[in-house]
Amino acid sequence: MKIVGIGGTLRDGSSTERLVAAVLAACASMGAQTQMFGGSALKALPHFNPESPERTEGERALVEAVRTADAVVIGSPGYHGGVSGLVKNAIDLLEDLARDARPYFDGRPVGLVVSAAGWQATGVTLAALRGITHAMRGWPTPLGIAVNTVAQKPFGPDGTVADAEIAGAVAMQARQIMQFAKGAA
Repeated sequence: MKIVGIGGTLRDGSSTERLVAAVLAACASMGAQTQMFGGSALKALPHFNPESPERTEGERALVEAVRTADAVVIGSPGYHGGVSGLVKNAIDLLEDLARDARPYFDGRPVGLVVSAAGWQATGVTLAALRGITHAMRGWPTPLGIAVNTVAQKPFGPDGTVADAEIAGAVAMQARQIMQFAKGAA
């Protein structure tokens, strides 16, 4: 079982990146192999150009990882009520999977994670990611994780998820990903 995580911001170790990594770690504890494309990897990607078949090493690595994944976890900060450009650029690059025998996220569970400095941004960004996942033929997990980094304190001093409610959501999403991926295989 291979689970690929995509998410983060220009700031290494952002809340979004750490939450996606937490879901991947929970999947790994259930036996999955995981691969993370965090902020550093995403900011190295050039702007997606559908008219150019040339791809950088980083672009090829992301596309191949998703192509061979059993499931995906996508995390975005909620910037002004939408998916960040950094994350959206990575998603747009997956257009390279359009002509595959299993295009886009076809038949795969996709866990969705949003962190923002307010509830409104978390909700609309999560809804946007669900719409994108459906458009790309994926199955959003029933539980999407929305974290308000102002109202909640998700992380402890060591950087791990410390909030019990968020930790429970991470564990539940990981279980859903693993169960759905096993059923789809």
